[in-house]
This record gives sequence, C-alpha cells and structure tokens, in this order.
Amino acid sequence: MSACVPTRTSDPTHTQRIRPPHSPPPHPPRRFRIAGADASASIAVFLIALPLSLGIALATGAPLQAGLVAAAVGGLVAGWLGGAPLQVTGPAAGLTVVTADLIHRYGWRTTCAITVLAGLAQLGLGCLRVARSALAVSPAIVHGMLAGIGVTIAVAQLHIVLGGSPQSSVLDNLRALTAQLADLQPAAVAVSALTLALLLLWPRLPGRVGRLLRKVPAALVAVAGATAIAALAGLTQPRVELPSWSSHALAGLPEGPVLGLVAAVLTITLVCSVQSLLGAVAVDKLIASRPSPHIARSDLDRELLGQGAANVVSGALGGLPVAGVAVRSSANVQAGAVSRNSTMLHGVLVVVAALLMVPVLELIPLASLAALVMAVGIQMVSLHHIRTVTRHREVLVYAVTTLGVVFLGVLEGVALGIAVAVAVSLHRLTRTRITHDEKEGVHHVHVRGQLTFLAVPRLSRALHLVPQGTQVVVELDGSFMDHAAYETLQDWQKTHTAQGGSVELTGRRSGTGGQAAEPTATEAPDPTPAAGVPLADCRCGPWTPWRNHQCEDPRSATAPGHGGDGHPAEGRSSGEPAGQSGEPPAGPARSNGSSRPDESDGSAESDGSAEPDGPTASGRSAESEPSAHQLVRGISAFQRNTAPLVRGELARLAREGQRPCQLFLTCADSRLVTSMITSSGPGDLFVVRNVGNLVPLPGEESGDDSVAAAIEYAVDVLKVRSITVCGHSGCGAMQALLSTEPGGAQTPLKRWLRHGLPSLERMADGTRPWVRLARRAPADAVEQLCLTNVVQQLDHLRAHESVARALRAGVLELHGMYFHVGEAQAYLLADTGGGDTELFDHVGVVDVSA
Repeated sequence: MSACVPTRTSDPTHTQRIRPPHSPPPHPPRRFRIAGADASASIAVFLIALPLSLGIALATGAPLQAGLVAAAVGGLVAGWLGGAPLQVTGPAAGLTVVTADLIHRYGWRTTCAITVLAGLAQLGLGCLRVARSALAVSPAIVHGMLAGIGVTIAVAQLHIVLGGSPQSSVLDNLRALTAQLADLQPAAVAVSALTLALLLLWPRLPGRVGRLLRKVPAALVAVAGATAIAALAGLTQPRVELPSWSSHALAGLPEGPVLGLVAAVLTITLVCSVQSLLGAVAVDKLIASRPSPHIARSDLDRELLGQGAANVVSGALGGLPVAGVAVRSSANVQAGAVSRNSTMLHGVLVVVAALLMVPVLELIPLASLAALVMAVGIQMVSLHHIRTVTRHREVLVYAVTTLGVVFLGVLEGVALGIAVAVAVSLHRLTRTRITHDEKEGVHHVHVRGQLTFLAVPRLSRALHLVPQGTQVVVELDGSFMDHAAYETLQDWQKTHTAQGGSVELTGRRSGTGGQAAEPTATEAPDPTPAAGVPLADCRCGPWTPWRNHQCEDPRSATAPGHGGDGHPAEGRSSGEPAGQSGEPPAGPARSNGSSRPDESDGSAESDGSAEPDGPTASGRSAESEPSAHQLVRGISAFQRNTAPLVRGELARLAREGQRPCQLFLTCADSRLVTSMITSSGPGDLFVVRNVGNLVPLPGEESGDDSVAAAIEYAVDVLKVRSITVCGHSGCGAMQALLSTEPGGAQTPLKRWLRHGLPSLERMADGTRPWVRLARRAPADAVEQLCLTNVVQQLDHLRAHESVARALRAGVLELHGMYFHVGEAQAYLLADTGGGDTELFDHVGVVDVSA
C-alpha cells in the first residue's frame, strides 16, 4: 500500500508565497459564467416582454412579428453595447403613438427606414457626448409627454377592447366611441374584461401561496388566462396572426416629403433618447436601493450609443423602434439581476419563442393584447407624477404638454411644453415680492425672489419708505443679485447709516458672476468687550467651517473675505456667516441647528471661503487664542444664529421629553459628527460615544455599567427602534489594538481596549469570512480591523438581555455602519444576521424629493 502513496519531496527552488497577516485573502481568477440570478431574472423579463411586444405591435398597426424583432434586438444589441447594464430595451409604449402615425403616413417599410436614421442620429449624439444634456429637459415635460401618449393609447385600444377598430386620431376615436358602444362584441368584451381583472387582482393575491404565485408576471397570467378561457369556451374572435418569416418585410428606401421625414426622424430620436436616458437614471436609483451586490452607475453616453445601434439593427430587420422600458427594467432589477447577461439572455429567449412558439402565440386573442396595452397606457398617466409636479408648481407645464401630445402630436406637444416651461422660468425670474413693515420699532424690508435690475424701482421705493435714523433689517430671500440691485442697496445703506440709522442684512446667499451678495452690515455693539473679540459681529453661523473656528472683524477694512474694492468676496454675504445661508437647511424643522459647541455640523452650502490656517481678524492664529475665547465665541454664534431657528423645536422637546428613534453608538473621535453624517437634529439620536465604539459583553467582570446602562435605557425606556454601531477610518483605538504588545502597565486605556480583543481575534480567525467593502478591498490592516470591529460589537449587542428580548419581539433592528473620514463616505453593513456575507455597501445619493 505504501508504494501506491505518492511522496512529496521538498523543492529547494520553490518559494512559498506567504500572505501577510491581517490582509484579505486573494481573489481567484475570474471566468465567464452566467449567474443564477441573471438566468432567473431573464426568464421573468421574457415572460413580461413577450405579450407586451405583441400588444405594442398591434397598437401601432405594424406586423406583429416586428414587436418580437424589436424585443430580441433590444435585448441582444442594446444589452451588449449599452451603458446601463440592467436596463431592458425593447418596443416601448411611449413610442406607440409616434410609430402608428408614421405607419399611417408613410407605410411600414419607410417607417423602418426612419427607425434606422433615428438610430444613426442617436449614434451621432452619443459620439458628441451630449447624453447628460438630454436630462436638462424638465421632468414635467417628460411626464406630460408620457401621460399624453398614455391617453392616446388607452382611447385607441378601447375600440379593440369593445370589438371594433381604432381611428387615426384621438378626436376621431372619441367621436366614434358612441357608435362603438352601440355595437359591442360580447366575445371581445368578455376576453378584455377577464384580462383586465387578472391584471388587477393577480398582484394582490394574499397569503403565502399568493406570495409564491405573484412571482409569475401578471401580464403573462392575464394573457395566458384569457387565451385559455377563450379557447375552452370556443369564442370566435380575431387572434394573433404571425406570417412566415420568409415574407417578413424589411426596411426600404424612405419615400415621402423631405421635411416630413426629417421631422419624423427627430421625433423618434427625441422620444427614444429621452425615455432611455431617464430610464437609465431611474434604474440606477432602483439598484442603489438594493443591499448588494454593487453595480456601477450607468454610462449615459454609452447607453445612447447602444440605443442607437439597437435602433439601426431593429429598423434594418423590420422591427419597431426601441427604447429603455420601465416595466421590464424594474422587473429585471427586482428579480435580482447582477449583470447585462440577464438582458441579453432575455433577448435570446425571445428569439427562441419567435421561432418555436408560433402555434401557441397564434392562439392569443387580439382583444386580450389590446386590454393589456390599454392598461399600460392608463398607468402612464401617473397620479404620483401629477402630485409631484403640483408640489413643484409645474402643473401648467405638465398639462400643456399632455394636451399638446393628445391633440397635436408628440413633437408638437413637447415643443409647446418647452415653450411654456421657458415662459414659467422667466416669470419666476422676474417676479420679485418686496414688502415693508414695522415691528417693535424695527423696520423690516423683505425681498422674496431674484433681485435683478427689473426689481430695482420697487426696491428703491420700499427702501425710501424707511424713516431716517431708524433700525432696519433687510431680509434677502433669493439666490441671485445683479450689479444694479447691489449698487442700489449699497448706496441706500451708506446714506441711511450716515443719517444715524443702522442696517442689518440677513437672508440667503445671493450673488453670482463675481458680484457681491450684499454690502457690509453695520456694526453692532460689542456685548463682550472684555473678551477682546467682537462676538456679536461673529460671522460664524450654525454650520461654519469647524477647523480653527474663525471670525472676521467687520471693522477691519482688509478683513478676510473682502476684496480690495471694499466689496465682499464672491459668494459671501456680509452680515452672514461663511457657508451659512441664513435659513434652516432643507429638511424637517427638527434638523435645524442641531450643532452644539462640541459638535458642529458642516453645511452642504458652505462656500469654503474661510481660510483654515489663516489669521483671525485680530491677527492671531486660532492656536494662540485662549480656548475660553473660542468657547465663548462659539456659544455666542449659536445664540445669535442658531438658537432663533431651533428655539421652538427645543421648547417642544422640553415639554414632551425626548423620544429618539435610534441609539447611535460610535467612537469618541472628534472628526465624527453624528448629526452631520445622519442629517439629524435635536431629539433624533440617543448617542453613546466611547473610544473605539466598543460594546462590552455583559457580566460583572468584563462588563461596563456605563455602556450597558445606556443600552438598557435606550431599549427599555426610550423604546428606540434601531441601534447603529458606527466605526470609522483611521481609528486610534484600532491602531492601538494592533500595535500594543502584551504585558506592561495596565493603564485605563489598555483596560478599556480589552473589550476590543475579540475583534482582533475575529480578524485573525481564518475560519470566519472576511468583512469587506463593496467597492474595494480594505486599504490596510487597520481598516480591516475597523470593519471587523463593527461586526463583532453587533454580536456583543445581541448578548445584552434587553437587546435580545427586543430582537425576539421584532421591535428592534441592528445596523452596522462604517464612515470613511477622508472620503466623507458612509457604508452600511448589508447583512447583520451572521451569514456568510459580511459586506459594507456604499451608500449613494437617492432622490427622495418625489
């Protein structure tokens, strides 16, 4: 037996590769394969695309095979070449009206030629890299265009649902509707009603069985169910007819008036491009909401090139125009697709169906497809979009675009919507409200809107209503001030102060193009002359630059932030803090002014005009200034700028008590500003900070009553709904854990850091999966330990009885978070359940305005 056992001889020339300690394991070489998630997603998309492609072809009046050609080409060509990996391309309902009109005017072969030319135009636009410019179109115009197309589709398909045939325009369809209602076809109505009922009820099936059944697309169930019932009942009605592929019509030379053909190409190009690019952006948002895995954002220029290539191929092969489609793309993302392979595989499945499933497809009643497309058209008139444009005061643009598309055509309706949008923007730019009133002896001049030369006469009249020698507050509530308005305001201020009055300028930052925002505010009395710092004139606000907190002396002619001509520096409002807009930040009122002297936030509107390492107004560096002066100055800035914004909210919290929504346990590092990172305000977070964001295990010997008491109080008394453990890059505690040698004097810091030893052991344990970031490997052993420590401390949390009890009751969630200080980037732990995947995923920017 021993002779059969191979012996291993040592090779002196062989060098053993040793992996450095605390480094992630090497990744194996990649090889091409189709992920299981892509395969299942492609089947889901195929089952939706098949009936929709036939229905859209029916609605346009094109050969039904053209819809299958477009779906296959869109999946294969656009899926391979496009820049949005998970967006599904195919015949779109938004192109139905345009294509139907082109077929009616020029015939099918010329329509295919127009599709090819539109694809070439898209290729040209993609080469010019103008994809981002297409997104400058107002969403109200896009939503209005889609709503108008949806109305047109629904009205036209209603005739087929009732057993008739549609007319060429919306008005003709509406006029013929009465006669159509008088001549109903019971079989068509029954099939259509069954299709609509299944579409409506299938997604609402209750229970566990319903949850399993809902995985089958409702569109497929509706068409298949209606087809089966019609076949079993023996209903006689028009059905799908797919002629032989040998007789399929391909593109021909375009025939017709040149101007008409050019307008048709521009229309197809516009609708396809805008719909596809907006769809790609929407798909990015859907992907960002998924926990994992990470997929790169769309390359819009490449996506435009891919859409152009797909239209060229589709038109040349006798297919419909294609664009990115929302329903199929959403299904692709929700089904868990992870690459473009799902889109391409769905195109392969369409090809297989078109070649091998012709007898089955020819059983489908036309009324069922018409009902399906009519439902899609109705859904294009979105109540959510209407509410959104109403909230943003764009309802006029939306309504005009919708009516223009319905009664004039797509290109005409979009052009009319753009004209109305420009007119509304000009109206808003020129509309400025200026009011003057007096409160307790103080005159207030409030300017709402953009302050341009058009508003100078009204501004001058309002300012001259102010009596001489009085105290005035001028509130500028806008984002722009031109030179004429600036000089008018500056001249009046000089005159008013020379006559013994005082002027205080407040409000938003105004000023562009190198012009100053507002003239310098007049001096106010120094409330703390003993401190040597003009605290009342501190220009630092609630969200000021936090390193070397500096203020300017407005009495200094050469104070930082002012130019040599006496004007304030660009983008800085005098009498206003650097980076402070003078208004609460966007968001709930409770987020206003959540800064504290020891934890100030950084505003997104900070203009960065303060010099971090420069001298203060008094000529001293921040390091040489006594800390007491810095503290008093910060408190004074809070009392002046922030306290008025948050006083009402804090008064409410004082009356009602604290009711935070979560416990936030993080490191004591001074660079971690919890309220800034989480955009929270007073009363939102119950914060526990310690060195290393550690959660000691419960127990008399190893426990820590301070942290344990905070956890128990937060869970049992405050009833928080979540606990977040937040680590950060460059953590000194983790560096100390890695570098500390065993033994030596047991200082308080070493005794505390013993609670982090399980994290160090977890990282060194080769049997556990490595904790990693979604987009890159950990930079070094310190970062790896920071990530591992968050996961380990979550395990420690579960050992606390109050936490375990709340988790069992389902009233508490645990979250892990990692904040990279240098990148200002937050990562969330995708799985805190102890599974094989311990991944910190990138948190991107999500549109929450709608």
